[in-house]
Amino acid sequence: MALSDDKKREYIKRILLSRMRILCNNGFYGLLLMHIIFSIDENCETAATDGRRIFFSPKFLDKLSDSELDFILMHEILHVVLQHCLRQGFRNNEQFNIACDIVVNSNILLSKNMDLKAITLKKYGISMHLAPDGKEGYEYTAEQIYDMLVSDNAKPCLSDNKSGADPRVDERHGAANGIALGRVEKKQAANMKTEAVWDDHTHWGMDEENDTLRDVWVKRFEDACEAVAIRDPSNQRGLLPLFAERLLKKLKNQQTDWRMILNDFVQEEIVDYSFAPPDKRFDESPFFLPDFNEKDDFVEDILFMIDTSGSMTDNMVTEAYSEAKGAIDQFNGKLRGWLGFFDTTIIEPIPFTNEEEFKVIKPAGGGGTDFKLVFEYVQAHMQDKFPAAIIILTDGFAPFPKERLAGGIPVLWLLNNDEVDPPWGKVARI
Repeated sequence: MALSDDKKREYIKRILLSRMRILCNNGFYGLLLMHIIFSIDENCETAATDGRRIFFSPKFLDKLSDSELDFILMHEILHVVLQHCLRQGFRNNEQFNIACDIVVNSNILLSKNMDLKAITLKKYGISMHLAPDGKEGYEYTAEQIYDMLVSDNAKPCLSDNKSGADPRVDERHGAANGIALGRVEKKQAANMKTEAVWDDHTHWGMDEENDTLRDVWVKRFEDACEAVAIRDPSNQRGLLPLFAERLLKKLKNQQTDWRMILNDFVQEEIVDYSFAPPDKRFDESPFFLPDFNEKDDFVEDILFMIDTSGSMTDNMVTEAYSEAKGAIDQFNGKLRGWLGFFDTTIIEPIPFTNEEEFKVIKPAGGGGTDFKLVFEYVQAHMQDKFPAAIIILTDGFAPFPKERLAGGIPVLWLLNNDEVDPPWGKVARI
């Protein structure tokens, strides 16, 4: 007999109360849970997520204590924010699921100050949290642990077909389903099958808009980190989990030494000579020599244009945007200019004078690529104040226009690959 709407509301109310507890005790996880939809699904045997919802079986929910429910919500939302639902590729389904669970449970354990009760379900015992080398799973990515699981003693199965898994258990290594687990505790090995029962991963990768979903959760993750960061640092409950600090650093930190690239570019291409004031290093010289303008104060009038064409994946655009932001970070806000986006049309460049103004400018696009548009736009719409230099962040997969279109403005092509060589302009690669 189907659940009544009133009964479903009772279940949802209990889940919302759990979310409130998590928000109070583990703010980072609670903020992320504010963006997920909760569903009661009688066809679900236990708990699951597809990246948009967290599903619960009513029978499973009835058997959970409050602390167990809190753990499961944190477990599922961590799968989502770490994008485990989207990262499996051609890896073996069962082995990759185990690797993801080890990472998630260990990170929750770390957040709870290594209290094993925090990742324990009375029916299933302590959830697995150790990597095959005996270290805590939070020290690795899911892919790294997966590679450990697929050891020399177990043939890796690059298919989602579970029928290829070896059902035998190797007692010497605590290996289940043909997976060599090294020094993993036997109790953890015994839990590997049972955890797969309660944590249902069958909904992973089923969303048709995976790329969009990925970008949405990157933004939600960054917003949660920012919200936590502004809280009182003395409030330990408001601090970011270790994995979140690492992931935020990876997302935010540019890969390029922008001060080196821009300094070289500025010195070679756009530094003017001036005879006021003279270079003091040559006071004793009989010659009146020029000095470089003081570019340490501000690097101004730089036009950043980011390629958002179809050949640029969402991740590439995110990385390009992070690089442009990284330029401002390295110059401590002393970099001014414009930021625009282009594919077969131009998204009008918006001026920025500091990091805060830069951060509100968001990417747009998704068609083909036409570099000519950038230079035609500059000639047609920026005559009142031409940029001192143009930096184009792109994969370079489009015909390059003639250099004369640049009108003498120095151009730096910042490419994300080694395959393309622009016929003119300066080139740097990330």
